[in-house]
Formats: sequence, structure tokens, C-alpha cells
Amino acid sequence: MARIAQRARRGARPLPMKARIGLTILAAYILAGIFGPMLLPFDPDKTDILRRLKPPSNVHWLGTDQLGRDFLTRLVVAIRVDLPIAFAAAFFPMVIGTALGAIAGYYGKLADTVVSRAADLVQAFPVYVFLLVLVFALGAGATSFIVAATVIAWVGYARLARGEVMRLKSLEFVEAARVTGLPERVILTTHVLPNALPQTLIYYMSDVVLMVLVLSSLSFLGVGIQPPTAEWGRMIAEGQPFLRSHWWLAAAPGLMLMVFGTGLSLLADGLDDWLRS
Repeated sequence: MARIAQRARRGARPLPMKARIGLTILAAYILAGIFGPMLLPFDPDKTDILRRLKPPSNVHWLGTDQLGRDFLTRLVVAIRVDLPIAFAAAFFPMVIGTALGAIAGYYGKLADTVVSRAADLVQAFPVYVFLLVLVFALGAGATSFIVAATVIAWVGYARLARGEVMRLKSLEFVEAARVTGLPERVILTTHVLPNALPQTLIYYMSDVVLMVLVLSSLSFLGVGIQPPTAEWGRMIAEGQPFLRSHWWLAAAPGLMLMVFGTGLSLLADGLDDWLRS
């Protein structure tokens, strides 16, 4: 954060084009998720077997699915499901992992040993297998996915924060803060940690992309978000049997995932370039 404020004070250059493109895509998804369901006239969960698998028309712009539900409405409503869960599933690991990594990197010794050994223990298991086991044990659903992701994903944030804090704590501005007599916890929270956060936030954006893909993969396998809730991975699975006749039922949610992931990746990459320049 301090680096961002410093750039603003000295007249920073505008964000790179790729960051602006990514921000535009993210804003478009958020606005569509907030206002789209209010503007579309159909109930996303209302079935009508007599209108099942209708092709795109001026009434149903993307046709209907195998249960006669308006497909465009479900595609937009799924934004309200996938994005909040993905952001939450990356947020809690970020908070926990950053806190543990900062403590380990700043204080070292026992704190560093405990956090490092806990991280090694989590990483000893294959990530996706461990995630599947946890989701199966906790039961399918958003809460189970967020809990499982938190148990596993904090490690990356902890290692990143630990490295950044270890680098920063030996710099002159930290030594100057110690000379003034500030308590170590104050130096950590007000001087060191704010300067370590930009890289953490960039990593967080990349992690959100991973989380939305993992969530969709689990839903595709039937252990993620359960029907009738609209969710992109589940919609891909439901559209798979109709690839030859109604290919858009599987392609459209896949495209939504791809564009969202590309947008957030562009935003993270652009911000990283902006902070380093």
C-alpha cells in the first residue's frame, strides 16, 4: 500500500493497457451479476419441460436448457454464485496465510519453525486430492469448498508474506522505526506489513482465478455447488450430453470462465508491472 501511495504522490503513470482491460472485464462481470438478474424476465430455476432445449430466439436469447429454463438467465445468475465463492475462498487463506507468514518472517525462531512445518505438512499431500477429500468429508456446497480451500491455500500466502517480511525487516526505514522505540508489533503492522501487501494482493487475484476454476471443476464432477443452483461448472456438465445438437449449452459457461480468468489475470499482471516500474 505504501508503494501505491508513493507512486500517486510523485505523479505515477497510468495503469498499463492490460490492467485497464482486466479491470473493465471484472467491472462488466460485477455489474452483470448485480443488475443482470433484475433486467432478465425469467426465473432461473423455473422448469418448463414443454419448452426444453429450444434454440436461441427473440424470447430466449440463448435458448433453453434440458429442463426448459432460460439459459441466458442462468448464465448471468451463475455470476452471483461463482464470483463471491471464489473471492471468499481466496480471501480467507490470504488473511490467515499473510498473518502467519508475517509473524514467521518477522519474529523467526520458534514462530518460523512452527509455521514452516505446518506449511510443509499441508504441502505433503497432493493439492487436488486433499481438496477433494476435504470437500467429501465436509459435504458438497459453498461453505465446504471455502473451508477446504482455506485449509489448503493459506500456505502460498504464508510463504510469500514470510519472504517479503524477511526482506523488508532489514531495510533502513525499519531500523529507523526501532531506534524511535516503537514496539515490534507496531513496526510489523504499520511499517513492514503494509509494504508487503501489494504482492499479496496481486497473488490474491491470481488465486481467485484458480478458485473459480477449481469450484467449477468440483461442480462438474458433482461435488461442488448442487442443482438447481446455477453454476458454470455444473452447467457445462449438464450441457455436455447435447454438444452435437446444442453446443452452446456447454460452450457458453466455459467461455464465461475463460473470459473472467483472462480478465483477472490481465489485471494482476498489469498491476504487477505498474508497481515495479
